[in-house]
Amino acid sequence: MPTLIQFSDLGLATPLLQALATEGYTTPTPIQAQSIPHLLAGRDLLGIAQTGTGKTAAFALPILHRLAADRRRAAPGTCRALVLAPTRELASQILESFQAYGRHLRLSATVVFGGVDMRRQERAMARGVDILVATPGRLVDHLGRRTIRLDHTEIVVLDEVDRMLDIGFIHAIRRVMSHVPAQRQSLFFSATLPKDIAALAAELLKEPARVTITPVATTAERVTQRVVHIEQAGKKAALTGIVREPAVGRTIVFTRTKYRADQVTKHLLAAGVEAAAIHGNKTQSQRERALGGFRAGRTKVLVATDIAARGIDVDGVSHVVNFDLPDVPESYVHRIGRTARAGAEGHAISFCAPEERSDWRAIEALIRQQVPVMEVEGSLPAPAPRPERGAPRPGPRLAASPPRHPSGQRRGGGSAPAMAKPPRFLEARPGEPGRGYQSRQRRNGASRTG
Repeated sequence: MPTLIQFSDLGLATPLLQALATEGYTTPTPIQAQSIPHLLAGRDLLGIAQTGTGKTAAFALPILHRLAADRRRAAPGTCRALVLAPTRELASQILESFQAYGRHLRLSATVVFGGVDMRRQERAMARGVDILVATPGRLVDHLGRRTIRLDHTEIVVLDEVDRMLDIGFIHAIRRVMSHVPAQRQSLFFSATLPKDIAALAAELLKEPARVTITPVATTAERVTQRVVHIEQAGKKAALTGIVREPAVGRTIVFTRTKYRADQVTKHLLAAGVEAAAIHGNKTQSQRERALGGFRAGRTKVLVATDIAARGIDVDGVSHVVNFDLPDVPESYVHRIGRTARAGAEGHAISFCAPEERSDWRAIEALIRQQVPVMEVEGSLPAPAPRPERGAPRPGPRLAASPPRHPSGQRRGGGSAPAMAKPPRFLEARPGEPGRGYQSRQRRNGASRTG
């Protein structure tokens, strides 16, 4: 069997290897192992890979290595490396990755996107930054105000180009690239390569190396998946009920933000559940303490954000709970892969608030299955299936139900029938529906999958 390549084999600077060790990484993913040597050699790159394959580190590590090797200072109002991303969420995650991997380097980085005060962004760029992460629209705004110049930019990364084109950023991308020097290193990442994106890549890249990674679209076979439809306000109580069950062991809870991770941890601690949070605002000693307690079994629940959880590799995790659904569907696959390790079975429970239903539909489309619905106290009815395109819309109702009085009674009639209290959560055995919840799909006569 061939020996697996290690990060230490790639020629990265020692401070980067130290940061990777701190994050718990020793072995690069396929896109990292294939891309980093080309990028360290200064070549342009065309990467066909989805979010969740490790591509952020694939470009962040070589950029940090190159900038650290040449310690020239960025001129005022300029950046040495530019990363374009389609959404503010992804841009923020990319910045956090640069900060984590570059923690032992004296390099500056900032992010600019819409919806926030431009003046603060202008001040951050006025001094000059080594790494600028931006959404195309807001960067065009700054170019128009002349608060940033790109004539000193050495490296440009276009991340998730297919999503940027779907959003309508093609003109913004062209305008940004018209400000960048012709002599530059260009990196181009997309999940797919249709003709329009291939044409753009041919226009922007010079003799690029090409790396294609098979997308992650399958979930761990031994993970039993369930979704709970619930209001945001009911999530904390539902989580507490779940983790208190005897059948639920070591559990990782995922949240979208650092603030939410702290709030969920405080709620669990107040309810008498041993919990700890791990995210980018925690010091290294705090993160090591939290992870050590979780590994040793002193802490039952570890609450984490996606970025912080990348280095978590702990056996014996019985459950993963998605308190918030991830921004990108591929992250779901990696989250639930934290359980069912080393031949064990695992369980993944996802909370889906009404405003997250489009995110959940994207996840089910990615994993190509309909996840059974689980009922806990406070859960909502499952949403009705979306009508197929072109299907006739339901006609007008012939008669309306009598309006309810706030007391719960119908005007002009007797009391409304009482709603049965949803059953208490009890973990299902693999292949069985479980005694404490029902799959609405089964109740409605649909087949059960997942």
